[in-house]
Amino acid sequence: MTSAHRFHAGYGRARSYTGDMMNPTSPTAPSPGPSAPSAAPLLAFVGGGNMASAILGGLVAAGHPPGRVVVVEPHPSQADAVREKFGVRVEAGGGAALAGADIVVWAVKPQVFGEAAAPCAAHVARALHLSVMAGIRSDAIARATGSERIVRAMPNTPALIGEGIAGLFARAAVTADDRAAIERVLAPTGETLWVAQERDLDAVTALSGSGPAYVFFFIEAMMQAAADMGLSPEQGRRLSQATFKGATSLARASDEPPETLRARVTSKGGTTHAAITSMEAAGVKPAIVAALRAAQARAKELGDEFGG
Repeated sequence: MTSAHRFHAGYGRARSYTGDMMNPTSPTAPSPGPSAPSAAPLLAFVGGGNMASAILGGLVAAGHPPGRVVVVEPHPSQADAVREKFGVRVEAGGGAALAGADIVVWAVKPQVFGEAAAPCAAHVARALHLSVMAGIRSDAIARATGSERIVRAMPNTPALIGEGIAGLFARAAVTADDRAAIERVLAPTGETLWVAQERDLDAVTALSGSGPAYVFFFIEAMMQAAADMGLSPEQGRRLSQATFKGATSLARASDEPPETLRARVTSKGGTTHAAITSMEAAGVKPAIVAALRAAQARAKELGDEFGG
């Protein structure tokens, strides 16, 4: 598998489970019925917040038996919400609750990882581990869990609606079957992209992890301009959002680079040319590049801070 292997599955096209998630080479078969829930892998989520819920919701919708899931969530209100929404077992603490888990998904805030991992370590060494935590490097996860089978993921918030993309890094002990299993876990949240080196996740964080905020920021500016030009807030919102959606879809559907697509709508002396010329004079492009480099540097700092 190449370092740039890419996998895509939208939320509405999440794979049905064949009952052999840890062996993706097995022949396709109908999803197991209620009489054979043990055929599915046992998934353990440490943390039941938004990202864990996005992954879990997609998996249950794709046919993973709720009885083969355990979630560790210490906050009572969130625990109740996860239990009611997905019908899975929810525990207030880790430890023996994670015994026998095939895949452990770490989805806690990075500053509480050490505390969350301590009671689990004796029970999860044989499991495959997936971390969606920012800033916690795989060395730290290996020390805390006793496992070398670790995949780090950097998802983004569109995962909540099945339209995200996650950068993935696998340690050397992770097999091809392990990688396929992780892709299946994340499939309901959107796309995945493997990187060859763990430090590349800092760049992924800067580009796609934080990227939705950049898009929202640009939409904010467009909506402000719309209001200044006399349009209503609703008109500005609809026009801005539809423009981003349409332009992104066009870029994805085209084999041409964005520079070519931009040039096609930028006639010299026209309105678009006036706007692009103004942005170039204001240094918008280098400012965006500098912003992403700042995010990359901060991602590295957080990794150093949390250890690894």
